[in-house]
Amino acid sequence: MKGATERRELLKAVYEQAHGCVRCPLHQTRTTVVFGAGNADAELMFIGEAPGATEDRMGLPFVGQAGKLLDKLLQEIGMQRQDVFVANVIKCRPPDNRDPHPREIESCQGYLRRQVDLIEPSVICTLGNFSTKLLRADTTAISRLHGRDEVRVIGTRAVRLYPLYHPAAALYASSTLELLRADFHRIPEVLALGVPEQPEPPKPPEPIEPPDRDALSEDRDALSDDRDALSEDREELSENRKARGAAQSQAPAPPAGDREPAAQLGLF
Repeated sequence: MKGATERRELLKAVYEQAHGCVRCPLHQTRTTVVFGAGNADAELMFIGEAPGATEDRMGLPFVGQAGKLLDKLLQEIGMQRQDVFVANVIKCRPPDNRDPHPREIESCQGYLRRQVDLIEPSVICTLGNFSTKLLRADTTAISRLHGRDEVRVIGTRAVRLYPLYHPAAALYASSTLELLRADFHRIPEVLALGVPEQPEPPKPPEPIEPPDRDALSEDRDALSDDRDALSEDREELSENRKARGAAQSQAPAPPAGDREPAAQLGLF
């Protein structure tokens, strides 16, 4: 288990890698990388879709209207932004707030999975379709999954995955807001379930035993003896062939009628 200070330092190192990232074309249009922000020792992590214009300008996630709604909902369950960690599936804003492309998601997910490994949350709330589908490795829509927690292995860690509607989707639809609020109020209940049972760490490869030098030397001697015997056999076979050839050259040819049928037909 890593302490909060160690987690912060390790996260800073990942941030430095992401800050200069050029893995996909979004680096050409971004203002800044929006890595994520919050408590490096958080039990609860929120993962959204992608930075918007305000986030791209400020370098922080969820600081626009959707972020204000997220803060309000957190307050309703007795929590604040500094209690959680917030990040997005991709770290750079897509032009005109378009949906992330598959290549962009693929290029960026290594940073997200490293964040999950370092922060070690017990609960991850996915906000909207993109993060839910990515972390579940499934195409089921958020409308069928929201408010239902399940244990999933993300990277090397088992977490309680809890899909929610994205706050941006609730800004202009009161029905979606009420669903989001109801699901949000279940978060303390999901947190109370605790850390799920973790998968067994992969077994290290078995050490390779060094070769037995004495046995290896004996094998080499035996191989050398076999080669000598094979050479003698070849010499004997060659002498036998020469002897047979000499005998056949001195023997009289049989009459044509006594030849084998195959020889009469010119077959060999």
